[in-house]
Amino acid sequence: MIRILIAEDEERISRFIEKGLRAAGYAPTVVADGVTAVDYASSGEFDLLLLDIGLPRLDGYAVLAALRRSQVGIPVIFLTARGSSTDTVAALEGGADDYIVKPFHFEELVARIRARIRKGDTGDVLAGSVMRYGPLELNLLTRTVSVDGRVVELSAREFALVEMFLLHPGQVLSRQQLLSHVWGYDFDGTSNVVDVYVRQLRMKLGADRILTTRGAGYRLS
Repeated sequence: MIRILIAEDEERISRFIEKGLRAAGYAPTVVADGVTAVDYASSGEFDLLLLDIGLPRLDGYAVLAALRRSQVGIPVIFLTARGSSTDTVAALEGGADDYIVKPFHFEELVARIRARIRKGDTGDVLAGSVMRYGPLELNLLTRTVSVDGRVVELSAREFALVEMFLLHPGQVLSRQQLLSHVWGYDFDGTSNVVDVYVRQLRMKLGADRILTTRGAGYRLS
């Protein structure tokens, strides 16, 4: 299983990322300051570091510099509210692999993580680049979905929903789980957007492909 270190001192954000990554099949660990981030990231136990710039004790730039001086090659994705080109350039030139500005959509974060992790085997949840369940097939490289060999046109959000269901085949997923994974921590949890998108997917994939479990959520049939 892919192990991801999250260095983020804002608890609301770190909880959101941790919960979403665990639901997506990763093994996340959270630290809240730069000194601990350097220690954990240098241990060799993690496959990728999500790094906030504004950390206490050592900021993200100092954490990255310490890791690269020690020749720690862990992939690093900066997560920050600083969106200027100057900050982006400084992060990338300092040795970061990617840079995401808050607030962000969780589907984008997962896509960036996959792009940065170079592993031949991503574990039991993701076997290569193609995910299958019955007649449903999702290709992570081409970003296409097919049913019984027929390619179905999906939006980015629809694709992310299908991916979430395929990560948990047969499991009931609550609306809040789906909201957190696809729309992000800053999305209004009272919205019925999940129900709207599930209806759209049923029209495209088949009415009996996604079933409703009353009072609990949805599951892939």
